[in-house]
Amino acid sequence: MQITINRLAFPLILAGLFLISCGQKQDQQNVELKMLQDEKWWGGAVLDGRNSPYGEGNFFYDQLGDCKGNQAQPLFLSNRGRFIWSEKPMEISIKDEIISVRSHGAEIITGTSGETLKDAFLYCSKTFFPPSGTTPDPLMFTNPQYNTWIELQYDQNEMDVIRYAEDIIKNGFPTGVLMIDDNWQDRYGTWEFDCEKFSDPASMMEKLHGLGFRVMLWVCPFISSDSPVYRDLQDKKLMVFRDKEKKTPAIVDWWNGASAIIDLSNPDGVAWFREQLDNLVVKYGVDGFKLDAGDPEFYTGTYSFGDFGPNEHCESFAKIGLEYRFNEYRACWKMAGQPLAQRLRDKSHTWSDLQVLIPDMIGLGIIGHQFGCPDLIGGGEWTSFQDSSILDEELIVRSSQIHALMPMMQFSVAPWRVLGKDNLKICREMAILHQSMGNEIYELAKECAVTGEPMVRNLEYEYPGKGYENIKDQFLLGRNIMVAPVAAKGQRSREVVFPEGRWKGDDGTTVTGPVKIVIEVPLERLPWYRKVY
Repeated sequence: MQITINRLAFPLILAGLFLISCGQKQDQQNVELKMLQDEKWWGGAVLDGRNSPYGEGNFFYDQLGDCKGNQAQPLFLSNRGRFIWSEKPMEISIKDEIISVRSHGAEIITGTSGETLKDAFLYCSKTFFPPSGTTPDPLMFTNPQYNTWIELQYDQNEMDVIRYAEDIIKNGFPTGVLMIDDNWQDRYGTWEFDCEKFSDPASMMEKLHGLGFRVMLWVCPFISSDSPVYRDLQDKKLMVFRDKEKKTPAIVDWWNGASAIIDLSNPDGVAWFREQLDNLVVKYGVDGFKLDAGDPEFYTGTYSFGDFGPNEHCESFAKIGLEYRFNEYRACWKMAGQPLAQRLRDKSHTWSDLQVLIPDMIGLGIIGHQFGCPDLIGGGEWTSFQDSSILDEELIVRSSQIHALMPMMQFSVAPWRVLGKDNLKICREMAILHQSMGNEIYELAKECAVTGEPMVRNLEYEYPGKGYENIKDQFLLGRNIMVAPVAAKGQRSREVVFPEGRWKGDDGTTVTGPVKIVIEVPLERLPWYRKVY
């Protein structure tokens, strides 16, 4: 395999004596690449998985302070084996077959490794974000996850959390991971159970464990400014600042108010935050954490102990999760190849949002995050569930089918509350399918933790040069399982593209590819095929 590397470091300007005396320096590098014939590109932000591949139209993305509400990585890959990488955020545009890249503080590395998307990915994974060899906890893969957010929203409380867990079992769903979402705590930054909502959290945890669940708690880096914790951290200078002199804590607006932020560029800030989480583990038996927020835009215009940029703050928040095998992130900068569970950002309860789950999960893998969850079944945007009259049972069923053979699947809205008997049965069967395949899914996770490869792949990754680069409604789980769900209302048939080989289907049929076939997909069916060579 031929590998060609171009390291484009920041040049020193020859008129340096004058510029240095004025305190100036060049801190960006401009690079231009011409698109090759039939070349397509992927990468950058997970949210652009739906817009991938790039190359046929114009594209622009400035990564500085912007992960697009999800995961992002300074990496772009092409189906011709080319790659673009930097250790810092990049600004990239594609227009008139010219790729223009500008860096924000680090060298840009471009090159070619082999001739395919897979060749480029494997080289970059090994070189720039080598896999850790470890995974999140096996239960994250082998069993469904359940999140209390949609059912309880900001009224998380002991009685309803236990009822939710009991209803899971009562309705025949497998136990697994239970996440207690925002507002279980006293205040942001005061990571103790609210005693008015949770009268005996230790007993609650013991009961949930006894029912067969492992329990995660929602946390974030925000600090409520009207709390003793804020005053203590202010005295210790452990929050990010609004001024260059680093005297006054910054107060930032976010989706649930205005708060200060713990400074994780400061080792003492890291130690403080980990101490809060470890206390929950030791005191109550908490198994892990859903680490929310941390988006780089919250840090834009702030100052910190370590003089971090916005993206570095996001990365430092992600590093907290490495201490806990039960973890989940919705926003993350870099950290590919690490044992972190990455969830797609909240989706609305709409068919259009359902249709981006597969391409965005493919995009997640392409930037190096193997261990992903496609948001919450039926959607995670809580405002979508305020009006029960617009709930679409068919959408929830099809969503559960898309999740069933993903690396992870996560419920939140209770299927037994919103679905009729027949549709509830289908959702339950999807949860049981995931559990029945759980050991195989986890074996794949362990393999990908060593190789660095995505668990969810597009057909172009495994079958290059066959014209599959624009297929976004089916996916591969590893090399040998192909899944072709339905994501359109009322649709009861679909075309499936079968690559070369023999594929045995969920319906017992065997198809020899390459071929395209229209199949029947009644509401109760999730079409999937195993390659039998």
